[in-house]
Amino acid sequence: MDIVLSIEGVPIRLTAERWFHIVENHDDLAGHYDDVLETVENPELILRGYRGSFIAVRGYGRKRYLAVIYRQVSGEDGFIITAYFTSRIERKKAIWKRR
Repeated sequence: MDIVLSIEGVPIRLTAERWFHIVENHDDLAGHYDDVLETVENPELILRGYRGSFIAVRGYGRKRYLAVIYRQVSGEDGFIITAYFTSRIERKKAIWKRR
């Protein structure tokens, strides 16, 4: 298990079980473990997700983005739900942008 801090300073964990789930459903993410953690820790954009989740986004090449969905349970705990590469980002849902 690895832990990184969200932009709000909340520890966000990525467990072995979650990583297995991510790679099993999104095999193009195999080999991108560190990129998933880096996206949460240093995103370009944060979008509002569903049911209180957040989506950290980072660009990886032309029109290719890594989206990492995570939840902050409290000010001291959070976890990564899933991650995937996408070519479309709903920027209108942005709640934070890196300057």
